[in-house]
Formats: sequence, C-alpha cells, structure tokens
Amino acid sequence: MSLQLYDTSVRTVREFVPVEPGRASIYLCGATVQAPPHIGHIRSGVNFDVLRRWMIRSGYEVTFCRNVTDIDDKIIRVAAAENVPWFAVAERNQRAFTWAYEVLGCLPPTVEPRATGHVPEMIELMDRLIAAGHAYAAGGDVYFDVMSYADRYGSLSNQKLQNMRAAGDTETDSCKRDPRDFALWKGEKPGEPTWPTPWGRGRPGWHLECSAMATKYLGSTFDIHGGGVDLIFPHHENELTQSQAAGDGFARYWMHNGMLKIGAEKMSKSLGNSLLIPEVTKKVRPVELRYYLAAPHYRSSIEYSEEALFEAATAYQRIEGFVTRAAEVIHDVDAHAPLPVAFSEALDDDLGTPQALAVVHEVVREGNVALAQGNKEQVARLLAETQNMLDVLGLDPRSEQWRSTGGETGMRATVDALVAVALEQRQAARARRDFVAADGIRDQLSHAGIHVEDTPQGTRWELSR
Repeated sequence: MSLQLYDTSVRTVREFVPVEPGRASIYLCGATVQAPPHIGHIRSGVNFDVLRRWMIRSGYEVTFCRNVTDIDDKIIRVAAAENVPWFAVAERNQRAFTWAYEVLGCLPPTVEPRATGHVPEMIELMDRLIAAGHAYAAGGDVYFDVMSYADRYGSLSNQKLQNMRAAGDTETDSCKRDPRDFALWKGEKPGEPTWPTPWGRGRPGWHLECSAMATKYLGSTFDIHGGGVDLIFPHHENELTQSQAAGDGFARYWMHNGMLKIGAEKMSKSLGNSLLIPEVTKKVRPVELRYYLAAPHYRSSIEYSEEALFEAATAYQRIEGFVTRAAEVIHDVDAHAPLPVAFSEALDDDLGTPQALAVVHEVVREGNVALAQGNKEQVARLLAETQNMLDVLGLDPRSEQWRSTGGETGMRATVDALVAVALEQRQAARARRDFVAADGIRDQLSHAGIHVEDTPQGTRWELSR
C-alpha cells in the first residue's frame, strides 16, 4: 500500500505522489510568537513530526520547513502593553517554542525562516502580483484584489465569494476596492517597525510572509503544506490564492490537524497558563505528553482532561515497561527489522496513529508473554519490532532523546552515578545479610523519588511516577 493522505483542497484521501521522486517537501505553518506555547500550539509540531519520520522510514529524503512569524499585530500589541521592543517579545517566545518542540522530541526543521528576514522575497512577490493585475497599492498599503481571482478564491475552504465577510486585517476599508481584499503590505504607522518598499515603508501582512518563505525554500511547487484546521481560512486560502495568482503552483497537498478543546470551559488566562508546556510536563513526562498528542488521529479534535492525560501516560508506561524488561535480556536490537504489516498499513492510511499504536500494544502483549516463557528468540524479535515502531512515532524510551530526560544529559548522568553508589552499598549490605540497612537504603531512595525493583536480571531503578 502506498502512502495515502487526506487533502483538504479536494476533501478526500488520495495517493501521495511527490513533485520529485524519492523526495518530499513539507511546509508547516509555525508559531506566531506573541506568547509562549500551550499544548494546543505544539500538537501540529508533534503530528507533522510523525509524518516526517514516517516518510523518512519509507525512503523519502524530506525537506521540512517550519516558519516563525516574528512580526504581527498581536506581537506589536503585546510589546506595547509591556513597554518593550517588538523584537524582544518575538525572541523570547520563539525560544520558548523551540524549547517546547525539542522537549517533546520533534526533529529540528531543515530550515526555520523568520518572516522579518524575507522582506525582499515579499517585495518581489507583490511586484509580480501588481504586474499581473491581481494586487494594487493604495494609501501606503498593498492589497490583493479578490475580484481579479473570483473564479478561484475560496476553493481551499470550499466557500463562495459572495458569502465571505470583509477581511478584518486593517482598521478601515477606505483604501480597498472591495472589503474582502486582504492586505499584502501594511503602510507605516507611528511606533511600528517598518521596512522600505517601492510603495512606501511599512510591514508585511501575515499571508504574504508564508507564501514568500515557502517558495523560497521549497520551490514554486512543493508537496505538502500543513497547519491547524483553524488556518484554512483566511490564512491558507489567501496563501494559495496569492501564490497561484503570481504564477506559482504552490502546495500540491494541504494537510490540517484538529484542535485541542477544553470541554465547556472557556480558555481563560489561568486555564491557558496551566496548559503551557512547562506546566503540563510537571504532571507527566515529556514523552508521555508526546504520546498523548500523537495517539489520536491528527485530523481529530482532542478533548483535553487531566484524566485522559494520565491515561495516556499509563498506556505509554506499559509499552516502556516491556522495552525496559526486554532490553535487560536482549542487548543487541536489530534496528533494521521489518515493521509489522498492520503498523505500516495504518500509517500509510492517512497517518493512522490510533491503529498503529494498537499494533504496538498488541506486540507488547505478545512480548510480555514471551518474557514470561523465557523465549529469548521471540523476545528479541518483538523488542526489535516494538522499538522500530516507537522510533517512527518518536516514542522509543531507549532513544537518546528520552534517556537524557528531555535534554538534561548532564543531570541524568549525575543521578545515575549517585544511585549507582547507593545501590552498591545496598548490595553490600545484602551480601553481609544486613537486611535492615539494605531496606533502609531502598527507603531513602524511595523518599528521594527513586523506585528500586529487584528482578532476575538484577536491580533496576527508575524515577518514581
């Protein structure tokens, strides 16, 4: 079975056929960095990281571009409220996003362009649109003329032009030919950052930024454009329209992940802060949070609750437990062992992670039976299958990412060394049959958050849940 993906533009699943055989190009709308990320923001990062990993495993050479919108109305408003420069807000929050992607095990992008670094490409795109009769300058702004592209505008979001509201991207519509025309460039305003253009100083519109960056790094026609379902209109619709009006093929497939919802509760500031990545990773480990975000189908919505979060953590721990126990018996794992057919078919079917994880859990159940029976040959095969599947999902507990506890390699090494000393002392006490001292050391470790377990393969420890 070949890779099949749901394409928003045609509203159906279709076979993935890349522009260039053996290569795949992906553009993911990244952060608008006016605030630090909560788990809803990072969901797309996890979902498209799984897609990227699966494509790599399937033999594609993947170019992955994830942009940063570092100038925007919201960023300017936050900067004004804090009385700090706009770039200070952008830099602070971009670092928070970078940390969050890394701590949840997302591979670094091939390229991560910032909007403010691509004004020349934006000017060139506007020049092409004006020359083609699809854009116009007015009052210091530059607008896309939607009526000049009326037969195509709305195709991605499946909307009719006559049913669309005015574009709410400027304070007034006085300079527009049509209220639905959207801003490509915003003229200079007091206190705002500006860049020079042939039509006057100003700053870029949101939609223009992504079109310029996507085509610069991936070419005029590329494979996949991704982002949250909330971006379909107006952002992605406007990107597609202006790019194709300028003569670019642009994205051949449009993929959109579902939203994270909070039930009947409004996303209040306090509730929103509790879902920031540093706060959630105090409740569960980063790898468990990744499991929680990756387990549902990427197009489904996630109804957030702590109960569901903890259930996901428990499910991951069952997988982790088998891998840990099996690795004590099997020391060399075949990294090239074939994946179960059902797992591959699940991911080839529009990235079906729920079905793929069902295969993982089934293999883990078989592996636990093989461990109990002492069947080392069977354990070796099932451990290899499990780890290779988890590697595709970015969830292998034995990978360097998770063994270093989210990047804190030095701290983990220190803990390893201290626990090793304590366990040596405990073993010495047991050897001289001083079980009171041995139990005392175990109790001290437990109070310090270290869970100790004696197994036939020796003593094993882990950080307490």
